[in-house]
Amino acid sequence: MVLVEFSMAPRGRAESLGADVARVIDVIDRSGLPYQLTAMGTIIEGEWPDVMGVVTACFDALQTDCPRISVHLKADYRAGHSGRLEAKVAKVEQHLGRKLST
Repeated sequence: MVLVEFSMAPRGRAESLGADVARVIDVIDRSGLPYQLTAMGTIIEGEWPDVMGVVTACFDALQTDCPRISVHLKADYRAGHSGRLEAKVAKVEQHLGRKLST
């Protein structure tokens, strides 16, 4: 399974990108893959082809009317492990002995 954290936004457009970000999040949400939306990006968990397919679909959604798109992406693959989206945070909370505000 892979965790992919990414952000994607058009460049050279209006200062507010909320509508464009919402288009990307809609693609992610409709994918059915587990994800976590943050203020600076989104983390998706799944098999590599599925996750990268969603990233590509997000790019395709913006490419229809955005001549320039910025993508920031990092990935962490670990064979045989799923549920890491929540488990990684839970492990840190276990070490601290308390729940975090996430």
